[in-house]
This record gives sequence, C-alpha cells and structure tokens, in this order.
Amino acid sequence: MQENNFIHVTTGIAQVIETEEKLLSSLPIEVITQRRNTQNRTIKQILGHLIDSASNNHQRMVRLQYSKDLLFFPDYTQDNDLWIALQDYQNADWANLIQLWKCYNLHIIQVINSVDKNRLDSYWCDFTGAKVTLREMIEGYLGHLHLHIKEIHELIG
Repeated sequence: MQENNFIHVTTGIAQVIETEEKLLSSLPIEVITQRRNTQNRTIKQILGHLIDSASNNHQRMVRLQYSKDLLFFPDYTQDNDLWIALQDYQNADWANLIQLWKCYNLHIIQVINSVDKNRLDSYWCDFTGAKVTLREMIEGYLGHLHLHIKEIHELIG
C-alpha cells in the first residue's frame, strides 16, 4: 500500500482558495451573471457546479472508507446541468456561493488529510460501470477544480 501523501492535492486546493476567493469577490454582477462559457454556464453557475462537485466527492470519499459493499452513486456526471438549474445558482447570493465553495473545499482538504490509507484502493462504479478508486478520485479532484477555475478566468477576460 502506498503512503497516504496527497500534499500536492491539498496544497493545490488551498492555493486555489487563497487566490480565487479574492478575485471572485471582486467581480461585478454583470460579469458573473451575463458572460457564458461553451456549456452556456455563467460564472455563478460554474462556481455552483464546483460546489456540487465538492458535495458529491465528499460523499464518495467518506463512504468508500467504510463501506463493505460495492458502491454505485447516482449519475451526477450526466445530470450536472440539472443540478445547476434545480438549485438556481444563477439567482443565488454571490457572497454566499463563494463562502460555500470555500468552506466545502476546506473540508475536502480535511477529508483528504484524514483518509484511511488502507482504503485507497476501495472503489465505486460510475454510470458506465467503470471502477474509480478512492486514490484516483483524490488525485483527480484538483485537476477538475483547475479546469473550471480556468473557465472562469476565460470568462473574466
């Protein structure tokens, strides 16, 4: 079993929070509500998607550490636009969204730092039936965060 060392992931998440919280807080309402990416999402909706990502990954990271059964999670990947719409991120309070995104990601850091290294090879099956290990999820989290932060930066211009 490899050592539980995800310092590059947790440090990366912390750095994103540190730099992006200030930037996000400074954006004018027109920028966060009117500019759209290729998926037709505004900056508010992209941040909402990142909150949903933290929420879904939090559940997976915790449950994989104790479940004795094979886990199948609902198909969030195919439904994330529905999640964005149902939660109405476009009309949510921007300051609250920023804080929720920040706090959820700080908690993700805590979960990753506390993960049981003996469970890193535990896996769940995604909607296609592909196996995803706890280790792979943790290692992929930062890349997903960076992908969407980059989209936000592209919309800021």
